[in-house]
Amino acid sequence: MSDMETDLMSICGPESVKSQELLKNHTTFRIGGPAAFFVSTDSEEKLRRTVEYCKDKDVEYYVLGNGSNILVSDEGYPGVVIQLFDKFNDIRCDGEHIYARAGALLSRIANVAAKNDLAGLEAAAGIPGTLGGAMVMNAGAYGFEMKDVTDYVRVLTPEGDIKDIACEDMDFGYRHSCVTDKGYIVLGAELVLDPGREEDIRARMKELKDQRSSKQPLEYPSAGSTFKRPSGHFAGKLIMDAGLRGERIGGAQVSEKHCGFVINRGGATAADVMALIERIQDTVKKETGVLLEPEIKRLGFKS
Repeated sequence: MSDMETDLMSICGPESVKSQELLKNHTTFRIGGPAAFFVSTDSEEKLRRTVEYCKDKDVEYYVLGNGSNILVSDEGYPGVVIQLFDKFNDIRCDGEHIYARAGALLSRIANVAAKNDLAGLEAAAGIPGTLGGAMVMNAGAYGFEMKDVTDYVRVLTPEGDIKDIACEDMDFGYRHSCVTDKGYIVLGAELVLDPGREEDIRARMKELKDQRSSKQPLEYPSAGSTFKRPSGHFAGKLIMDAGLRGERIGGAQVSEKHCGFVINRGGATAADVMALIERIQDTVKKETGVLLEPEIKRLGFKS
């Protein structure tokens, strides 16, 4: 056992630290090599101390939710992956306010809201991510964005301080917030919802779920929408019109159901996915002049 593993165990507990943990087991793409160290934490203080330790030791670290918008390299990640998911997902409801920690799935939060007759998160129920990731990228669907219901976001700053940031100071935009720009780590957020009736809320959730199921390749592992929406266009249509529906490299394929998704048809590697993304970008650029920008984050790649 290395000194680093021993140190991380002393911070987070022996049961919370693993070495050479395969990250394909922690991403929705089901792709990715091992992390040198994989740490799960259940408290803000343990998270703060883990981050402080990594900085002191000049070790790379990455904070991971449920891995729904990420592609991990086949070689894995040489640093410390800090997971905020299984042990960092409390949700509490107080009147029309819901506070959730960063690791809570949006689907769980939406269900808690429905049980408490609170409307506003129906579209979020089908987004396959955690609250933390949703705040980082201002996640949205069907005209809804997280900024629409956010009161404040609780963050850990690069200096090791914990503070609450009001919604208006989060610089929310399309798939953007100030979190990445300022090096924050999302710890949780308070949402403000509207009174409603559970029956109506769940009916709307089902309606949106049915729409999503009919249009998106939910039956295959993926990282969600592969590309950001280009101004004045839809990525999926550009890809389809370029003749790339069903295009395949290795186990990675452009979904035949929705061309905006690259899916893992089975045994796909990160190299397969990246090669397919580059082919899509090159073809669409040649055909239309539009350069598609990936929405998926990459981890462990050398460049």
